Amino acid sequence: MDKTWLYHYDLKMKQQSLEWRHSGSPHPKKFRVQKSSGNVLALIFWDQDGILLIDYLPKGQTINAEYYSSLLVQLKDILKEKCRGKVTKGVLFLHDNVPAHQALATQKKLAYLGLQCLDHPPDLAPSDYHLFPGLKNN
Repeated sequence: MDKTWLYHYDLKMKQQSLEWRHSGSPHPKKFRVQKSSGNVLALIFWDQDGILLIDYLPKGQTINAEYYSSLLVQLKDILKEKCRGKVTKGVLFLHDNVPAHQALATQKKLAYLGLQCLDHPPDLAPSDYHLFPGLKNN
Protein backbone atom coordinates (compact mmCIF):
# COMPACT_ATOMS: atom_id res chain seq x y z
CA MET A 1 0.00 0.00 0.00
CA ASP A 2 1.16 3.49 -0.77
CA LYS A 3 -0.33 6.89 -1.44
CA THR A 4 0.28 9.66 -3.94
CA TRP A 5 -1.12 13.08 -4.77
CA LEU A 6 -2.95 13.39 -8.08
CA TYR A 7 -3.31 16.88 -9.51
CA HIS A 8 -6.15 18.28 -11.64
CA TYR A 9 -4.00 19.16 -14.62
CA ASP A 10 -1.80 17.23 -17.00
CA LEU A 11 1.88 17.49 -16.24
CA LYS A 12 4.14 17.17 -19.24
CA MET A 13 7.39 15.41 -18.72
CA LYS A 14 10.47 16.86 -20.38
CA GLN A 15 10.57 13.94 -22.84
CA GLN A 16 6.94 14.54 -23.86
CA SER A 17 7.62 18.19 -24.73
CA LEU A 18 10.65 17.45 -26.92
CA GLU A 19 10.10 17.67 -30.66
CA TRP A 20 12.12 17.44 -33.83
CA ARG A 21 12.75 20.72 -35.57
CA HIS A 22 15.06 22.08 -38.22
CA SER A 23 18.03 24.05 -36.92
CA GLY A 24 16.72 27.30 -38.44
CA SER A 25 13.10 26.93 -37.37
CA PRO A 26 11.80 29.04 -34.48
CA HIS A 27 11.31 27.57 -31.04
CA PRO A 28 7.72 26.56 -30.27
CA LYS A 29 5.83 28.81 -27.88
CA LYS A 30 5.21 27.25 -24.53
CA PHE A 31 2.32 28.25 -22.37
CA ARG A 32 2.92 29.11 -18.79
CA VAL A 33 2.12 26.22 -16.47
CA GLN A 34 -0.51 27.26 -13.99
CA LYS A 35 -1.04 25.88 -10.55
CA SER A 36 -3.36 22.95 -10.19
CA SER A 37 -7.00 23.73 -9.57
CA GLY A 38 -6.91 21.07 -6.90
CA ASN A 39 -5.50 17.73 -5.91
CA VAL A 40 -6.67 14.49 -4.40
CA LEU A 41 -4.84 11.89 -2.36
CA ALA A 42 -5.05 8.42 -3.86
CA LEU A 43 -4.46 5.42 -1.59
CA ILE A 44 -3.41 2.47 -3.72
CA PHE A 45 -3.20 -1.18 -2.75
CA TRP A 46 -1.42 -3.41 -5.24
CA ASP A 47 0.32 -6.74 -5.67
CA GLN A 48 2.62 -8.32 -8.24
CA ASP A 49 -0.26 -8.65 -10.72
CA GLY A 50 -1.42 -5.03 -10.56
CA ILE A 51 -3.71 -2.66 -8.70
CA LEU A 52 -6.18 -4.20 -6.26
CA LEU A 53 -7.89 -1.14 -4.79
CA ILE A 54 -7.71 2.63 -5.29
CA ASP A 55 -9.40 4.91 -2.80
CA TYR A 56 -9.59 8.68 -3.25
CA LEU A 57 -9.57 10.47 0.07
CA PRO A 58 -12.65 12.72 0.35
CA LYS A 59 -12.00 16.44 0.69
CA GLY A 60 -11.67 17.43 4.33
CA GLN A 61 -11.11 13.81 5.46
CA THR A 62 -7.88 12.76 7.13
CA ILE A 63 -6.39 9.30 7.22
CA ASN A 64 -6.91 7.99 10.72
CA ALA A 65 -6.97 4.47 12.12
CA GLU A 66 -10.74 4.10 11.65
CA TYR A 67 -10.67 5.21 8.00
CA TYR A 68 -7.64 3.05 7.22
CA SER A 69 -9.15 0.01 8.96
CA SER A 70 -12.25 0.30 6.78
CA LEU A 71 -9.99 0.22 3.71
CA LEU A 72 -8.29 -2.90 5.02
CA VAL A 73 -11.68 -4.64 5.24
CA GLN A 74 -12.39 -3.69 1.61
CA LEU A 75 -8.96 -4.97 0.63
CA LYS A 76 -9.53 -8.32 2.36
CA ASP A 77 -12.81 -8.75 0.43
CA ILE A 78 -11.04 -7.97 -2.85
CA LEU A 79 -8.26 -10.42 -2.02
CA LYS A 80 -10.82 -13.15 -1.35
CA GLU A 81 -12.41 -12.52 -4.74
CA LYS A 82 -9.33 -11.94 -6.92
CA CYS A 83 -6.92 -14.36 -5.31
CA ARG A 84 -9.22 -17.31 -4.79
CA GLY A 85 -7.08 -20.42 -4.45
CA LYS A 86 -3.78 -18.51 -4.68
CA VAL A 87 -3.41 -17.51 -1.03
CA THR A 88 -2.60 -20.55 1.07
CA LYS A 89 -0.18 -19.30 3.72
CA GLY A 90 -1.48 -15.80 4.34
CA VAL A 91 -0.78 -12.36 2.99
CA LEU A 92 2.39 -10.37 3.58
CA PHE A 93 1.53 -6.70 3.75
CA LEU A 94 3.89 -3.74 3.32
CA HIS A 95 2.86 -0.20 4.17
CA ASP A 96 4.77 2.75 5.53
CA ASN A 97 5.00 3.67 9.18
CA VAL A 98 2.74 6.71 9.41
CA PRO A 99 0.69 7.08 12.63
CA ALA A 100 -2.59 5.78 11.13
CA HIS A 101 -0.82 2.56 10.08
CA GLN A 102 0.93 2.08 13.41
CA ALA A 103 -2.12 2.80 15.59
CA LEU A 104 -3.25 0.04 17.94
CA ALA A 105 -6.69 -0.13 16.28
CA THR A 106 -5.06 -0.66 12.87
CA GLN A 107 -2.72 -3.34 14.23
CA LYS A 108 -5.67 -5.18 15.78
CA LYS A 109 -7.60 -4.98 12.48
CA LEU A 110 -4.60 -6.34 10.55
CA ALA A 111 -4.30 -9.26 12.98
CA TYR A 112 -8.07 -9.93 12.81
CA LEU A 113 -7.96 -9.96 8.99
CA GLY A 114 -4.91 -12.23 8.92
CA LEU A 115 -2.64 -9.74 7.18
CA GLN A 116 0.95 -10.12 8.34
CA CYS A 117 2.84 -6.82 8.25
CA LEU A 118 6.40 -6.50 7.07
CA ASP A 119 8.62 -3.86 8.65
CA HIS A 120 9.03 -0.89 6.36
CA PRO A 121 12.74 -0.28 5.79
CA PRO A 122 13.85 3.36 5.69
CA ASP A 123 13.97 4.98 2.24
CA LEU A 124 12.32 2.05 0.48
CA ALA A 125 9.19 2.73 -1.50
CA PRO A 126 8.69 0.13 -4.25
CA SER A 127 5.65 2.07 -5.45
CA ASP A 128 7.75 5.13 -6.25
CA TYR A 129 9.97 3.09 -8.56
CA HIS A 130 7.54 0.56 -9.98
CA LEU A 131 3.93 1.68 -9.81
CA PHE A 132 3.59 5.47 -9.70
CA PRO A 133 5.70 6.51 -12.74
CA GLY A 134 3.55 4.41 -15.08
CA LEU A 135 0.33 5.38 -13.35
CA LYS A 136 1.08 9.10 -13.58
CA ASN A 137 2.12 8.85 -17.25
CA ASN A 138 -1.35 7.56 -18.07
